[in-house]
Amino acid sequence: MNTPFTTITGPAVPLMRPNVDTDVIIRIERLTTLDKTELGPYAFEALRRRPDGSEDPDCVLNAPCFRDAPVLLAAENFGCGSSREGAVWALQGIGVCCVIAPSYGDIFWNNCFQNGVLPITLPISQVQALATRCANGAAITVDLKARTVAAPDGNITPFTIDPLRREALLYGLDDIGLTLKDDELIREWQASDRQRRPWAWPSGRPRP
Repeated sequence: MNTPFTTITGPAVPLMRPNVDTDVIIRIERLTTLDKTELGPYAFEALRRRPDGSEDPDCVLNAPCFRDAPVLLAAENFGCGSSREGAVWALQGIGVCCVIAPSYGDIFWNNCFQNGVLPITLPISQVQALATRCANGAAITVDLKARTVAAPDGNITPFTIDPLRREALLYGLDDIGLTLKDDELIREWQASDRQRRPWAWPSGRPRP
């Protein structure tokens, strides 16, 4: 089970660079030694940290107004590169529960949904407009029920999302949990199928 996603309000950090891959989001060696709940401090460390390990004050992710921002604004092909579920865990570790970008790496996109993070796809012009409106840390509101993004100036941008994906996020379900919502229907089908095709049920019993 994931945390249900309905509406969030908060700053949106503008990381407007294309092709940010999963190794930039979280380095592979961090995943070999740390629990998923410990990855936050190492998210984007190549961008956030200087070679000596100190914070880079010029990195937008380190700006005080964007600390723990729940929304990340990104450019094209965000989350590309190797298959790495830890990239989503690292984002969650710094408070991100929604990413808005023009396009994503396919595996990263799917991993977001599996872990309760909402990836919204909007044209780059609309993402850049949001980045401009949110540059000073002003809050935006993402409403999954209404499928809208409300900018600080009141401008409303609608977005589309697959209905099953939306339902899973609203109820905090992964693919298995979404399937088990229909557990009663599944059991009814099993009982009916046992009557029609008893040879397909050697034990004569449904699944436990």
